[in-house]
Amino acid sequence: MSLLTIIYAGLFYAATAMLVGGLAYKIYGYWKTPAPLKIPTTPAPITPLGAKLRVWREVLVFESLFKSNKWIWLFGIMFHFALALVLLRHLRYFTDPVWGWVVLVQPFGMYAGFAMVAGLLGLWGRRLVVERIRYISTPSDHLMLLLLIGIGASGLGMKFVAHTDIVGVKSFFLGLMSFNLHPLPADPALLVHLSLVALLMVIFPISKLLHAPGVFFSPTRNQADNPREQRHLAPWAAELDK
Repeated sequence: MSLLTIIYAGLFYAATAMLVGGLAYKIYGYWKTPAPLKIPTTPAPITPLGAKLRVWREVLVFESLFKSNKWIWLFGIMFHFALALVLLRHLRYFTDPVWGWVVLVQPFGMYAGFAMVAGLLGLWGRRLVVERIRYISTPSDHLMLLLLIGIGASGLGMKFVAHTDIVGVKSFFLGLMSFNLHPLPADPALLVHLSLVALLMVIFPISKLLHAPGVFFSPTRNQADNPREQRHLAPWAAELDK
């Protein structure tokens, strides 16, 4: 087994452990954080079901962003939907045989990479051009966008410019899943792409990208606007109130 294969196998085992462990830790923290006040952003639903539907509209169609800024919403929805298609397309590297619906996604996921990069460039341009957004943007905001653009661009490069051995790549990842290592192709573009993906996995649990799971725990979104109808008590406060 080559040293390169061993290095990247160890890298992805470590990155996966940090991603899963970090997300579990953060989500547990969100779950246990008390919400002692009623602070839904109004106008808000007045029933728990309405609040749940509001959260899902936020997750699926970015409702509040659409209402506040149509251009940012366009770039945001373009990036996120394209990313979802790209991720679904990549399931072919982790399934054998490949599921039927994953086969159907392949052509859409392939060209979704262009939409993903275009959406990221639009979001990055916003941070560079809009003065008030540029003022509050930190170096980490720019670096995160650059990392995502690098992942998308390197993936497109492997597909349309410098082709790699996708059979070897699939064999490598299936081997990782069964703890039976197989050689990783030594193509430079592939190594760059995988290194950037591993870096994203490592920093995801400590980055602003945690808005992905965090939106489900946001009291401004998941609370019903019913303080007159029902007294709100955090679990710890309810115990003191007995």
